[in-house]
Amino acid sequence: MSSQFSLLPHRSVISVAGADRVEFLQGLISNDTRKVAPGSPIWAALLTPQGRFLNDMFVVDAGGETFFLETERERAPALAKKLKMYTLRSKVTVEDLGASLDVAAAFGDEASRALGLGAASFTDPRLEKLGVRVIAPAGQASALLTGRGFEEAPLAAYDALRLPLGVPDGSRDLQVEKALLLENGFDELNGVDWKKGCYMGQELTARTKYRALIKKRLFPVRVEGALPEPGTPVHRDGEEVGELRSGTGDRALAMLRLDAARGNGSVLTAGDARIVPETPPWMRLPDPAASGG
Repeated sequence: MSSQFSLLPHRSVISVAGADRVEFLQGLISNDTRKVAPGSPIWAALLTPQGRFLNDMFVVDAGGETFFLETERERAPALAKKLKMYTLRSKVTVEDLGASLDVAAAFGDEASRALGLGAASFTDPRLEKLGVRVIAPAGQASALLTGRGFEEAPLAAYDALRLPLGVPDGSRDLQVEKALLLENGFDELNGVDWKKGCYMGQELTARTKYRALIKKRLFPVRVEGALPEPGTPVHRDGEEVGELRSGTGDRALAMLRLDAARGNGSVLTAGDARIVPETPPWMRLPDPAASGG
């Protein structure tokens, strides 16, 4: 694969700065903020008290007692407002930097050449194959990356990399206030720390894992036919067994019941298209005999 980059206009940045930034976020998000260091970001989620998805984010050391939270642009103002409500007497300031910073993803065989660019850059902590994320001053990401020899590609090119790997992209794939982290790969993709202690929504997340309550998962799928719209139900023999999420070309993600995704010769359809689930190498599924599936 040649070295390419895609601007990610649907992603934005919030700063969380101050002496208490580590402990402040530690009690709120699903991963361990003590692990964040220069060149070592984390991926995490903010949940409802009931353990349902609200926001995903990369937490990045930006230097000078500052973390960058790279998150969804459309929902960043509400997230910044929520975080400000939680600051109380903590030595923390929260600022929405969406107007001054852009986000891009560099990928391909030499994606590491993008490290060191912009205000912050880092290898994607979910899967190395996803390349390097670059946070740059607004309007400068393209020039910085082309200057390093990357070729600009549309967002669909990044999605064409992401989708076969089965990696979700915020609320494009996770239903807000409904999705469970463990149905969407947060465990295997390094988005949850099981030893960090309490955070908002931690109780349900832990119970879901240790009681093996997961009965459906987000799978990468091949689409044979015209790509249906996100939200299109997936059927097996007339029975609804899931729902399509984001997609491009002949690839998409779909939330599917485990018994349906395992196949057994049955045909899955969404609209007029046939849906063929795949299991990426990183995904850990329960033993069908043990789970009864």
